[in-house]
Amino acid sequence: MDQKKRDDLLLAIKEEVIACQKCGLYKTRILPVVGQGNHSAQIMFIGEAPGANEDKTGVPFCGSAGQILNQLLASVGIKREDVYIANILKDRPPGNREPAPDEISACTPYLLRQIAIIEPKIIATLGNYATHFILEKFGVPNSRLGISQLRGQKFAVSDPLTKKPYIIIPLYHPAVAIYNRQQLDTLKNDFKIIGEQLK
Repeated sequence: MDQKKRDDLLLAIKEEVIACQKCGLYKTRILPVVGQGNHSAQIMFIGEAPGANEDKTGVPFCGSAGQILNQLLASVGIKREDVYIANILKDRPPGNREPAPDEISACTPYLLRQIAIIEPKIIATLGNYATHFILEKFGVPNSRLGISQLRGQKFAVSDPLTKKPYIIIPLYHPAVAIYNRQQLDTLKNDFKIIGEQLK
């Protein structure tokens, strides 16, 4: 797919998300967080949902967890502007509560379209919700295992419709390192797998 077509299709998704009222989250949001980054990225990072900082700015991973994500990317020589970052939900759940099933089912078709347009080589899922959703969507067995059992593994899958191959790499959410600095080492080791996969 050429760059202009990608840009146009992703812009169309952005406009749909801004107008979206499929679940109640549009009533409490300040700004939707559609996604950000390189439209031809080789790596796509998928988190759970926007937090307070993201809700104010419309930028994914711009708070404390985003600073850790930037640090992790730098540790393997990847520039943030070279990747694409999105979330399972495009709007912040009030009080940062966990995503509800109806919100996930209303929001994730946008995400699946973003994946199909960007066609990344690697999909890195951050945390339980993103990991469970993506692994289940691509038919990976044991997709409901906890993130501590799935993290750092590589799952080779292909899109059932387009047959496009992807490597899914589940990772801890960078926020774990805010509360437990030892997890930063685990995250850095897991990010090395992404670096190696790109070579």
